Amino acid sequence: MSGTSVWRVGSLDEQQLNDAGLGWLVTAGVDTLADNLGIRLLEAGPECVRAEMPVTRRVMQPFGVLHGGATVALAETVASIGGCLNVNLATQVAVGLEINANHLRPKTGGIITATATPIHRGSRTQVWDIRIADEAGLPVAIARCTLAVIPKPAETTPSQAP
Repeated sequence: MSGTSVWRVGSLDEQQLNDAGLGWLVTAGVDTLADNLGIRLLEAGPECVRAEMPVTRRVMQPFGVLHGGATVALAETVASIGGCLNVNLATQVAVGLEINANHLRPKTGGIITATATPIHRGSRTQVWDIRIADEAGLPVAIARCTLAVIPKPAETTPSQAP
C-alpha cells in the first residue's frame, strides 16, 4: 500500500485507522473505480465524509472539461462510505440506489473536493447531500444520493466477481 492510497484518511496511518475501527478503509478501495479516478479520502465519519479527486485528462470529456460521470462517481463514493459508517458492517452495507446531480461550473484542471453529509439515516435507506467544490471553494456540482441498506453479501475475491 502506498502512502497515497485512495482510502488514506488525512494524516492517519494504517494502525491508527485499525485502532479507530476504520481499517477496512485502507484496502477497500484498491483497484476500484475510485482508485482509477484518483479519489483520495480526506475525512470519514458518520456525520461527514470528504474526498478529493484530481481533474486530469483521465476524468475529462473529449472537449477538455471535467466529465459529469466522474463527478457523480466521486459523489456516490463519499455518500457510500458515509452510509457504511452508519450501519453494522458485520451484517450490512449501504449501496447506491439513486443519485442525481447538477453540474454548476466547468473544471479544466486542479482538484475538486466532495463533502457528503446525511439528510436521512433510516434502517433501510439513507439520503446524503453532496457538495463538490473547487480549490477556491466555488461550487462545481451538487448531488443527492439515496442508499439502500442491504445484508452484507458473501465475501468474494476479484476472480470470483462476475
